[in-house]
Amino acid sequence: MMKYTEEKIFTQEQVQSLFLSVNWVSGNYPERLYKALMNSSTVLTVWDDEKLVGLTRVLDDTEMLAQIHYVLVHPDYQGQGIAGRMIEYVKEKYKHFLYIEAMPEDKNNVPFYQKHGFSVMENGAAIQICNL
Repeated sequence: MMKYTEEKIFTQEQVQSLFLSVNWVSGNYPERLYKALMNSSTVLTVWDDEKLVGLTRVLDDTEMLAQIHYVLVHPDYQGQGIAGRMIEYVKEKYKHFLYIEAMPEDKNNVPFYQKHGFSVMENGAAIQICNL
């Protein structure tokens, strides 16, 4: 039975291991990643006993906007509906906000979000500055 929690009970090593399991560059900066997660509005983690197998992070302004920044599931646990349950949890928690937004870095993930009620911003475009 998977355990979902907002308690920030993860270690830096557990987080790094999860991020590297899906080849996310953030995993190469474990200290910064851990600090960022500890200071995030919401971090929902998924556990199989003591193993961290899923994580989603939300940054919010307390009223208007909640932005989903990470949705990741360990490869050994993908295809079990974990990401979908995390998204539904976030939608419920933030249902009184004006906007819940996500910016998938991979266009192939857009249908996943659409399945959960998100729509593509018609004239929107993803923009960023990467200071690596």
